[in-house]
Amino acid sequence: MSSKPKTKNDKAWEALFSEHKILEKINIEGEFIISAPEIKKYREPRLMAKFDHRINLPQIFSDNKLSILPISRGSYIISHFEAYQPFESPGKAVTRLSLPAHLQSLDPHNISSETIAVNCALASGMLADFLEDNSLYATVSGRMGSGEFAFKIKNSKLEKLASIQVKNSQIEIDAALEGRNTLALLEVKCDLSSDFLVRQLYYPFRMWESRVAKKVKPIFLVYSNGIYSFYEYKFEDSNVYNSLFLVNKKNYSIEDTK
Repeated sequence: MSSKPKTKNDKAWEALFSEHKILEKINIEGEFIISAPEIKKYREPRLMAKFDHRINLPQIFSDNKLSILPISRGSYIISHFEAYQPFESPGKAVTRLSLPAHLQSLDPHNISSETIAVNCALASGMLADFLEDNSLYATVSGRMGSGEFAFKIKNSKLEKLASIQVKNSQIEIDAALEGRNTLALLEVKCDLSSDFLVRQLYYPFRMWESRVAKKVKPIFLVYSNGIYSFYEYKFEDSNVYNSLFLVNKKNYSIEDTK
C-alpha cells in the first residue's frame, strides 16, 4: 500500500468501489461494468477513467492490479487487464533535419502542444523519412466514435484471454497521415514515460483497419527535450489487444539553421 497523499481520483474511486462492491464482484464475476452516470456521482468521468500510464492509475487500481477500459460512450469495464505496454529504449542515434527556411510560424524551440510537435515533424520531413513516403497528407484526426468490434485481452487472473465487446466508444486520434499505400495513426505525447496505454493505439487501429484497404500503421511519437522519438508498432493478431510488437523506431531533432 502506498503512503503518498490521496488524490481526488483516489478518494472518488474508493467511494465507488465501496458503494458498488466492485472488488467483490470482480472476484466472483471476473469483471465489473460501470456507467458514466455512476462515476459522475463522484467526479467527471473524463477525469476518472483516462489513465495514459500505469503510474496514473488510482491507488485502489494499483493495489489490486486492475485496469479500466471504455466499452461504449457511457460505460467502462474494470478487471485485471494487462492494458499497458512498456516503452522500448529509444536509443541514442539521432537524425538531424531542418525546417523549410521560409516558415516563420513554426519555432522548433517552442513546442507548446502535441499538434505543433506533429506539424514540425511533418514540415521537417521526419514523417516522410520514418514512414518512407513523400506523399503524405493529413487526414482524419480528433474525437470520433470507434464503431463496433470485439477483441481479446490478457487478464492476469485468467489462464485464457478475456473477451471484450466495444460499441461506439469515443476515441481520439492526434494525427493521421495517409500515403500511397498506408494510413499512419499517431498517438503523440510531450513527456517521457516508462509505458503507455495500448488502447490509445488499438482502438483507432481497429476502427480504421475495417474502413480502408491500405495498411494501417499505429505510430507513437514522444517529443521531449528537443528529441522526436518515433515508435511504429504492429498487431500480430488484429483481434488480440496484447499482440503488438515494435517494428521500427527512430529519433530525430530539428537543427537550428539560423
